[in-house]
Amino acid sequence: MKSIIVGTDFSEGSYVALELAVDVANRIGCDITLIWVKREKLLFTGDQVDMMTNLAKDKLQALCNKYQKAMTGGKLEWRIIHGRVSSAIAEVARKELSPMIIIGTNGASGFEKFVIGSQASRIVQDSPCPVLTMRQGYDFHKRLERIVVPIRVNPNSREKVPPAATMARIFGSDVHILGLLDMKEEESALRTYVQQSIDYLERNGVTYHFDIRPYSNYSDTVLSYADDIKADLVIINTEQDRIISQFFLGTNAQQIVHRSQIPVLCIHPADYISVAAKV
Repeated sequence: MKSIIVGTDFSEGSYVALELAVDVANRIGCDITLIWVKREKLLFTGDQVDMMTNLAKDKLQALCNKYQKAMTGGKLEWRIIHGRVSSAIAEVARKELSPMIIIGTNGASGFEKFVIGSQASRIVQDSPCPVLTMRQGYDFHKRLERIVVPIRVNPNSREKVPPAATMARIFGSDVHILGLLDMKEEESALRTYVQQSIDYLERNGVTYHFDIRPYSNYSDTVLSYADDIKADLVIINTEQDRIISQFFLGTNAQQIVHRSQIPVLCIHPADYISVAAKV
C-alpha cells in the first residue's frame, strides 16, 4: 500500500501535520511513513548524536503507538533517514509511491525553516508528489469545506483544477475558483479559463463557486479572498525551468506558503495527477 510521508521534528506544528495525515490516509486508504531526518552536527560528539538518535526513536515509536489507533485500515510506521532534509524526504516519497508529503510548521522554529525561504523551494522541487504545508494552530478537526483555486491567464493555471476536484471529492468540499484579473484586456481570456474550470468541476460532480477580482498583488488578493470565505485550503502550482526541468516555488507561491494561516497544497505543473490516481 502506498504511503503518505510526514516529516517531523517533534514540534507542535509537525504533530498537527501528522493528525491531518491520519485523516487523509483514512479517507484515501493508504499508509503513513513518519520521518525524522538525522543530520550530523559538527558541534556534537558521536555520543551526543547517538543520544539524540535514541531519543528520536523513542519519540517516533510513541507517536506511532498513539496514532495507529486512529488508523482505520492502513499502518503507521516510522523511519530515521540521513542527509539533506528535502532530498532525503523526496527519496522516501519516490520509493513509497507517495500521493502526498505533509509538513507542519511551528512559528519561527522547527520545520518552519524548511517551509519558508530557500528550503521551501528545495522540498517542493525535489518532491515527486504534491506537498501540503500547514501551520501550528490549524484546526484539522474542522471539516475541509472550502478549497480556493486561483486562476490567471496562464497555460498552467487551470491544471490545478483536477487535483482540487479530487480533494473536494475526498473531503466533500466546495471548490472556489478565483479568477485573477491583471489587465482589463485579458478579461475575456480569463473568463474563458474560469468557465473551462467550472465545466470540469460540473462534469465531475463537484460543487463550486467563482469570483473574478482585479489584483495588483497576487498573494494579497488570494489570501484576502481565502479569509473572506473562511477557506480551509489553497492550491497553488510551482514553476518549472524548461531548460533544466527543475521545479521551484516562484515569488507569489513563496509568499502564500509563508503567510497563509491555512494549509497550502503545492503541485508541480508537469505532474497534475490527482491524489486518488496515485493511491
